Amino acid sequence: MNDFDKYNLWGIDLGGTKIEGIVLKSFQEPKSLLRLRVPTEAHLGYEHILHQVKILVDQMEAKVGFRPEIIGVGTPGVYIPHQGQMKNCNATVVNGRDLKKDLEKILRMPLVLANDANCFALAETKLGVVADKYPDAEVVFGIILGTGVGGGLVVNGKVIQGKHGIGGEWGHNYLYPGEGKICYCGKQGCNEQILSGPALEAYYTQQSGNQISLQKIYENHLKGTDPIASQTIERLLTGFAKALSVVVNIVDPDVIVMGGGVSNIDSLYTETYGILKEMIFNHEFETPLVKAQLGDSAGVFGAALLANLPNSIKIMHPA
Repeated sequence: MNDFDKYNLWGIDLGGTKIEGIVLKSFQEPKSLLRLRVPTEAHLGYEHILHQVKILVDQMEAKVGFRPEIIGVGTPGVYIPHQGQMKNCNATVVNGRDLKKDLEKILRMPLVLANDANCFALAETKLGVVADKYPDAEVVFGIILGTGVGGGLVVNGKVIQGKHGIGGEWGHNYLYPGEGKICYCGKQGCNEQILSGPALEAYYTQQSGNQISLQKIYENHLKGTDPIASQTIERLLTGFAKALSVVVNIVDPDVIVMGGGVSNIDSLYTETYGILKEMIFNHEFETPLVKAQLGDSAGVFGAALLANLPNSIKIMHPA
């Protein structure tokens, strides 16, 4: 039996090293029917990236036999709708370009774009840990804590992009002004420059004179033999709670789901509660704080879910 039909959802995850495409059977039955990858090769320039996406979509079409009405695309940066520009992409050749318009031109079809954190939040809400354990959750905040700090907000199954395309971007709020490196966002002391893996490792090196991985820092903290390691982890826990308290006070999520390398530090899930509840308005915090389930698949699954037409309209035309 051929599962390929007009109800399939197509998604593209545009990453720094690879571009991945997926076809899901339907929004109601989101099983993977096809997954393909091509290299991004961003060093060859912006036009080459566009060409690589076209190659991938052409390959998908050859396998399936048709093209869909719309494709969801997950991006490593933010698309600013009213400016028609990408910003803050790690593939810097994409910054300042109208990726949506240019891809729609080369593919000859409409697209819906969202950044990787939004795709992550949507995928975990619809297919991952939130769907499995908290299916009635209405407000979900997705956190990526890794080499960077990102966030995505899903309300009633829809990604909240916002007027400027930066809905959920908590990673570049001020945390400790004047500390850490100056971020590409222009701030010194934003969440990303305090809580990301590289920032925590740099802090440990600055305080101790030694350079070790965050995993080793955490192991030393648990052993209780390295005061600087414990100081670094305490900086993470307190800073994370302080940064998250702003989100909780504003949107009060039903579930908070976390991914990225730093999210593997188990103390975040056990010690945050006691610190955070003292920082929020009513001094109570009962929101489940859970690990993501989908791993590297979240981005491409979330991109495909964007292509569910009824849910795409809000994302394509933010208020």
